[in-house]
Amino acid sequence: LAVAEGKLSIDDRVSSFFPDSLPAEPAKNLQEMRVRDLLTMSAGHQDEVSLGRESDWIRAFFAHPVPHKPGTHFRYNTPATFMQSAIVQKVTGQTVVQYLQPRLFDPLGIQAPRWDANPQGISLGGYGLYLRTEDVAKFGQLYLQKGQWKGQQLIPESWVQLATSRQTSNGSRPDSDWDQGYGFQFWRCRHGAFRGDGKDGQFCVVLPEQDAVVVLTANTSDMQKELNVVWDRLLPAFAGQALPVDGESEARLREFCGSLRASR
Repeated sequence: LAVAEGKLSIDDRVSSFFPDSLPAEPAKNLQEMRVRDLLTMSAGHQDEVSLGRESDWIRAFFAHPVPHKPGTHFRYNTPATFMQSAIVQKVTGQTVVQYLQPRLFDPLGIQAPRWDANPQGISLGGYGLYLRTEDVAKFGQLYLQKGQWKGQQLIPESWVQLATSRQTSNGSRPDSDWDQGYGFQFWRCRHGAFRGDGKDGQFCVVLPEQDAVVVLTANTSDMQKELNVVWDRLLPAFAGQALPVDGESEARLREFCGSLRASR
């Protein structure tokens, strides 16, 4: 959205937003790192940057070695997503939540979203966002509909296409949903799908070929096994066309779903 509004370009150098936080002699790879490289998790790091105990997260990010040429080496790196949040706050003067409230959350009917912040008051970006399962499903549906929601183009269709297509390679195992390519903060999946991941098995899986969105909340260390259940059990059950309207069955389903409670 910030790109569409002309507030930044994905080819802007990351260092240009925070020149006062750079090392005294920034390495060439660090200077060449672009917003695009943050989006595709190819910022050039060999290891994930550790920020949790640092007082200045932006300075700590820039201090971390960048041995690879940005754009050439995939390394999943949550602090790269934090830096995107920091850039949005820098160019808009608002936290990501404040910026997205009228542009995304309000139109989608997402109430009271909360995003944890770092010591400098910057939304964490890569984690710490609290939403209901239904809200996550709305986000997936928005991307399934190529950025449209109730007749309004909330996100440019061209951005949806870029974000959800393979922008970088991340492996070669055909049976792994972590080796199918990576877009702009979206994982490519098997079966022509794409998804957003959350910690310990939170998923928003979008299946364009089935015109469907599957959202899962979990607490598991075996996230591939969780996705396998979708592919092995749920995917074969999709029908080629919509089921006939059955108000009575839908009412019973809603009642059942409303009765579900997580055990503690």
